[in-house]
Amino acid sequence: MTLLADVLSTVFERRHAPWRGTRPDDRPLPEQAAELIGARGEVSGIALARTILERYAGLDDDGKLAFFQHLAQEMAVDADAVRHALAGYDEGQTKASYRAFVQASEPPRQELIRRLNQVPGATHALVQMRADLLRLGRGDDSLMALDLDFRHLFASWFNRGFLVLRPINWNSPATILEKIIAYEAVHAIYSWEDLRRRVEPPDRRCFAFFHPAMPEEPLIFVEVALTRGTPGSVQALLAEDREELDEAEADTAVFYSISNCQNGLAGISFGNSLIKQVAADLSIELPGVKTFITLSPIPGLMRWMQKAAPEQDLSDDAQMRALAAWYLTRAKRDDDQPQDPVARFHLGNGASVHGLHAGADLSENGLAQSGGVMVNYLYDLSRVSQNHERFAATQEIAASSEIRSLASAGEKALG
Repeated sequence: MTLLADVLSTVFERRHAPWRGTRPDDRPLPEQAAELIGARGEVSGIALARTILERYAGLDDDGKLAFFQHLAQEMAVDADAVRHALAGYDEGQTKASYRAFVQASEPPRQELIRRLNQVPGATHALVQMRADLLRLGRGDDSLMALDLDFRHLFASWFNRGFLVLRPINWNSPATILEKIIAYEAVHAIYSWEDLRRRVEPPDRRCFAFFHPAMPEEPLIFVEVALTRGTPGSVQALLAEDREELDEAEADTAVFYSISNCQNGLAGISFGNSLIKQVAADLSIELPGVKTFITLSPIPGLMRWMQKAAPEQDLSDDAQMRALAAWYLTRAKRDDDQPQDPVARFHLGNGASVHGLHAGADLSENGLAQSGGVMVNYLYDLSRVSQNHERFAATQEIAASSEIRSLASAGEKALG
């Protein structure tokens, strides 16, 4: 896939290379952007789009913010044009009146983003541009409205049908392996040898989603441990001196780390498809693996406990598990969604809260976030769809009997 993408990209680059010897275009970016929207020639439009992207990449944060503000204010929807087009559509719902309404209701900046994406390599540049927008535009309603246009387009461009699942192993290109180290967001990878222990042994797997327009950039990846039974400690799972397991002896696949790689794709969901695809593929590759489960952090637990249970004994493992069970299944936001972000992710995918382990993550981060407690979310492939539908419709949380009992004990501890 990578070789083919490289060949196609090279051909495309040569075919659409800008005219050599032309004078530098140093007009203001807003002027160039307006011309690009109206450009009719394909080659000249691509050359102009390339210029805009290159100039944007060279801006400092103030310059980038000014560019975003221009898009937000000067390339927004024309409300009068929308009203006029809607009136025409209301009078007669024809192909022409519908086309006029659709054209009026789409802000020019959406077409600008599409035209910028004609340049080879532009998809990654636009993902990085959105990362800048999210970073610089936080708290500004007009810029967050602009972000909705990026998000709308990205939701189509990064549709599951375009994504490619690739295994990552010790023989993967070094550039990919370097990015796995850099993007790991749950359990830090400290060295190449540390990475090797996660991707080379026969009882370890790593999978990532890629997009054909970004063949060297993982979008999201998951690390998997093949085990016998459910592990209750990430330290034991990642220990240097652990005993490797023959994959044929494994009965459980443990998803112990899921990392999003691109800040500019925040809010574009890949994780649910990734886990389900990997589980389905592993069940075919390894028929003896019957259980698909996570060993997940509980990032909001300590923050919640500081407010709801400040006097609880953190050294009491039973009490910590009981409070964690209550927090995961009963602590809700105003929209009735679970407070914990990782819980929202897995429960929304159709998993159930299955087990809790005290002293499972003794790293500095694990102790700070959850007092060392970790949780298993079970992906029962026969019940995932049912769990997902119930959670989506009524926010019903699927949980094992052990978790429900622990949650009741947690309620007593909270008084």
